Amino acid sequence: MEQNPPNIGIKIYVAGHRGMVGSAIVRNLKAKGYANIVTHTRSELDLTNQSAVQAFFQAERPDHVYLAAAKVGGIHANNIYRGQFLYENLMIEANIIHAAWESKVDKLLFLGSSCIYPKMAPQPLTEESLLTGPLEPTNEPYAIAKIAGIKLCETYRDQYGANFISAMPTNLYGPGDNYDLETSHVLPALIRKIHTAKVTGAASVPLWGTGSPKREFLHVDDLAQACVHLMHDYDGTEWVNVGTGTDLSIKELAEMICSIVGYEGALNWDTSKPDGTPRKLMNVSKINALGWKAKIGLREGIERVYRDVKDTFG
Repeated sequence: MEQNPPNIGIKIYVAGHRGMVGSAIVRNLKAKGYANIVTHTRSELDLTNQSAVQAFFQAERPDHVYLAAAKVGGIHANNIYRGQFLYENLMIEANIIHAAWESKVDKLLFLGSSCIYPKMAPQPLTEESLLTGPLEPTNEPYAIAKIAGIKLCETYRDQYGANFISAMPTNLYGPGDNYDLETSHVLPALIRKIHTAKVTGAASVPLWGTGSPKREFLHVDDLAQACVHLMHDYDGTEWVNVGTGTDLSIKELAEMICSIVGYEGALNWDTSKPDGTPRKLMNVSKINALGWKAKIGLREGIERVYRDVKDTFG
């Protein structure tokens, strides 16, 4: 535990504390000694309900807010539930950001996503690439909602002087991830599919796409550390990328997971399925210059995750 962390007695609201990101932030804060952490489940507080959110903020008046609540999913879910993803994410962020300003929150951190950047933006993705080209069509509604959240923070800072900042994480994995094959992201989906193929003795695993797109993956505990670091040490106007700065192809990722799981069958790529964006690598020079760097290597992180979840798949 850190010695004398700053502002140890402040009240902190973590929106989305049951999700992968929110729960990691809560773990990180508690490990640092923060005890005055406010959380509410979805049944206790509907974040899409403006009056309910305003009443919550007026009653609780938190000092810091981590806005990690979101409607999330992989390519399939983003593409099928387009209206739901856009509406729910717009409502959640608008309600929380506005209520935080109304109740004079000292500081708010909004969590975005690397999908905010144009599909064909130069790699690695810099913060300056935002709004320079068309988005990836399959997750455009989610990306537009996240861009709106960034702009809410930016404009509330400009107009009202609110100390609201934004962080853009790359692809995440770790404790609390979603392994439902209909709605999960690529890494947990690969873990589940390859594990299932191993335990059933399948000769091959059907996988989406060509395996050629390149992706970057960050352990959620590294992201949580970055969020707390930014909350304490960054008051700038611009959003900040959070990632490892290194990537690999989906094929290489699948082969790594096969090695970790101990599966020796074939990978059967269905090239009729969409690949999504060809490459998404974050330029993380800005956050590295602010004193944060990812510490958990990808293979180590996946080994940890697989150890924790392999017995839950049945």
